[in-house]
Amino acid sequence: MVSTANLKPSSGILSAILFGFHRLELPGDLAPACSGSPLVPSSAPRRRSGLRVSRAALRPFHLAGTTLLNLITVDDTTSADRALRLIRQGSTLRWEGDFHNARQLLAALGRRTRHVQHLNALLITTNDYAIRLRRAPDVAAACREAYGPPNGERLIPLRELLGVIGAHQHRKRGIYLAALNARIHPHYGVFAPTRSEYVDLVAAEPLPPTEVAFDLGTGTGVLAAVLLRRGITKVVATDNNPRAVACARENLRGRAEVIEADLFPPGRADLVVCNPPWVPGRVNTMLDTAVYDEDSRMLRGFLRGVGDHLTPDGEAWLVMGIRPQEEMLAEFRAAGLRVLGRTGAVPTHRRARSDETTYLWRLRPSDANPFVEKA
Repeated sequence: MVSTANLKPSSGILSAILFGFHRLELPGDLAPACSGSPLVPSSAPRRRSGLRVSRAALRPFHLAGTTLLNLITVDDTTSADRALRLIRQGSTLRWEGDFHNARQLLAALGRRTRHVQHLNALLITTNDYAIRLRRAPDVAAACREAYGPPNGERLIPLRELLGVIGAHQHRKRGIYLAALNARIHPHYGVFAPTRSEYVDLVAAEPLPPTEVAFDLGTGTGVLAAVLLRRGITKVVATDNNPRAVACARENLRGRAEVIEADLFPPGRADLVVCNPPWVPGRVNTMLDTAVYDEDSRMLRGFLRGVGDHLTPDGEAWLVMGIRPQEEMLAEFRAAGLRVLGRTGAVPTHRRARSDETTYLWRLRPSDANPFVEKA
């Protein structure tokens, strides 16, 4: 889990991406989150800011292994400008005012800074997942899904907490997908199919003769569900994230085998589908792997290993966006794959970039050399 106190930029971006709760712009539909962490008193020396704050506010704390040396209590009287100034001076802010006003302060901070580390510095105190603030929602069920059983007092970034609430709402209501004529219920920390272009591509692409299919990095199990709906009799789905495995099993309800594995299950398939994370960024936590593919490890692992897991006439389907065609063709050459075809889908959601296109690449091992036919 992402450390709450580390307040890494990735945690807030993930909240925006996986659950669409905040308006950080990233291509594609990327989630969130860090784990709220118990408060543990620290013996570290106190750093004084010269500000008038409550005695408790200046007590240093360890939050997930990181010491908060300047934890300051703020409330409804605190302006966004002052809050941002405190954060830039190295303070972390504990909110003790009206919950809705805290949301307004977070929104105002978001208009003043794009640094997610700054936005994650506004914390909410929970005690066994109860928030003792005016107009605070009941977040107990959402927090149990995200963090497990309650264990006392926690400080949670408000930005993260809103992501946790959004994830709970998605899980409860589900996301309707026309390609399935059904709802998929994402879990906290699992890539949510709120943008359906990649699902529609897999639902519409002509199938090769297929008895067995693999879905690698299954997430919610949505692509495995599409393959089953298209009449494939045996689908094996894999993911290395235990949250995703549990989520896919819940959504697929025993119709497909779901395995916790790093990429490939044993055996061969007529069709191997993979929709890896599109962003080649640094991974700091397991949750980051829903969004970032550090050093393109998953992409390259899929491309370089898929030939050993295909039947003689089998196909590999790679769903990918963002990355330039020249880069993708170079990866295919290096892996000894040729391109059978490529289909693109332009997103229709209102925040899509003008150059944002999702592609489904149909691949097969080259017969003689790693030459790649242009799509």
